[in-house]
Amino acid sequence: MSLSDNKKRITIKDVADVAGVSTQTVSRVINNFSYVSTDTRQRVKGVIEDLGYLPSMLARSLCQQRSYTLGVVVYGLKYIGPSQALNGIAEAAEKLNYMVLMKVLDEYYSTKDVKSVIDSLISRHVDGIIWTAPEIDESHAWLKYLLDSIPVPINFLAMVPREGLLSISLNNYEGAILAVQHLLDIGRKKIAHISGPLTWWVATERKRGWRDTLEKEGLSVPDHSCTEGNWSLTSGKRAFLQLYEAYPDMDAVFVANDQMALSVLREARRLGINVPEQLAVVGFDNIAESAFFCPSLTTVSQDQQLIGEVAVNSIIEMIQAEQENLALVDAHSRFITPTLIVRESSGSFD
Repeated sequence: MSLSDNKKRITIKDVADVAGVSTQTVSRVINNFSYVSTDTRQRVKGVIEDLGYLPSMLARSLCQQRSYTLGVVVYGLKYIGPSQALNGIAEAAEKLNYMVLMKVLDEYYSTKDVKSVIDSLISRHVDGIIWTAPEIDESHAWLKYLLDSIPVPINFLAMVPREGLLSISLNNYEGAILAVQHLLDIGRKKIAHISGPLTWWVATERKRGWRDTLEKEGLSVPDHSCTEGNWSLTSGKRAFLQLYEAYPDMDAVFVANDQMALSVLREARRLGINVPEQLAVVGFDNIAESAFFCPSLTTVSQDQQLIGEVAVNSIIEMIQAEQENLALVDAHSRFITPTLIVRESSGSFD
């Protein structure tokens, strides 16, 4: 046998000949159509495995008029949440045999930039778009002008819920309630907050949960009990020092992310404040390092990996419904429930 014979590509006709069926039947098995008998399906699958046949994705795409590609629009990959969500998207797409085509937005993007990104994805025949860029200030104003012109399903992450649009988000409001209620349950009454940048919807939701929980308990929420950071370690240090100067008798602080909370733990130690005896601290994210802080950090766990997976499954469900002329999938907002991880910074030494 020659080298060229060894490299010969197995075709769908080869599979059909060995299995004793038509190429159309092989195609139906590959694409998992239901109208193939169990015996025939098993025989064809066995031949495919024996021959090492690899179906042509190009042929599959042409046959089904789908590219099996998802466009993913990203922003802020330096932040933990968006980067973890992208990991979830990539892994879920791989499992479902979809490719991912990623487009990155600059920090100060405009409606013109958005149109360019969407046009680029559509020109590459993506089957759907996952918009992972979080809602910041007026960043989603483009929806009023461009949404109706997008010919494929689109799914949003970390966005204010809007009627008729598919979106997947962590329930940031509920996460804040979990954090503050835990601090109340351990007897803290003067609970401060370090928020993320309040141009971010997720930051305003966490602050809203903090405020509403305290007010529901009949506790005062003075203006000086909250300062604002920008998610970074440096901003966490600066925000905590401002907070300590303005609200020195606070007995707990809910911090809007773990990176800023790390700075709080460090500065509290430098100032001689005992955690958790004098000051209980709760973060948000449950980054891998949070269990190894000193003391270890109580935090709200958000499964961004799961959010990415749910986003992929939801958009593919919509794509398939349109492709097969089925009833359209209801486009709605879905919230992923967070959990509280209690550690040393709020009194648990387990």
